[in-house]
Amino acid sequence: MSKIVVLNHVTLDGVMQAPGRPDEDRRDGFTHGGWARPRGDSVSAALGGIGKVGAMLFGRRTYEDFFAFWPNQTDNPFTAVLTNTQKYVASTTLQEPLPWSNSTLLSGDAAAGVARLKSQLDGNLLIMGSGELIQSLMRRNLIDEYILLIHPLVLGAGRRLFAEGSPMTALQLVDTKTTATGVVLATYRPGEATVPATT
Repeated sequence: MSKIVVLNHVTLDGVMQAPGRPDEDRRDGFTHGGWARPRGDSVSAALGGIGKVGAMLFGRRTYEDFFAFWPNQTDNPFTAVLTNTQKYVASTTLQEPLPWSNSTLLSGDAAAGVARLKSQLDGNLLIMGSGELIQSLMRRNLIDEYILLIHPLVLGAGRRLFAEGSPMTALQLVDTKTTATGVVLATYRPGEATVPATT
């Protein structure tokens, strides 16, 4: 049985859209792309202790964005990691064969396909980006852990990780770290929220 782990950059107001590059995602006229990059070095150092990734899960949009960018970054060690890692892509519009090596299409109902993977595989299934996929998995209680890189930044606009209409989910904080640039790495797992003691 595998564990499904969400790893995403978010702002204080919950925006997850286009953290990496200015032109990453301009949907709805979004103009703040690349907002996570100024704090990138300290975040990378803090992420060094995250456990081994068994495979990755993507929604279509994030998969296509990663494939358009990462294979061309030949001087970055993350390129080889992404290329060599098994990637599962939830999509109703893509067709096999997928263009990036080690990529497998999960057609049909995304949550049902991921539930099958979760029961069949070992190791962590890591999700980056892929907001719509995360929402569908939340509704089926399939996500085991959220690692949120919370940046000290308010954008006031953009697509949010927990958008309007997200299912109510109680989370427990199980770990926290703070980088030199003020990014908080908060790890949450689904579970009953702790009720403060009363006097």
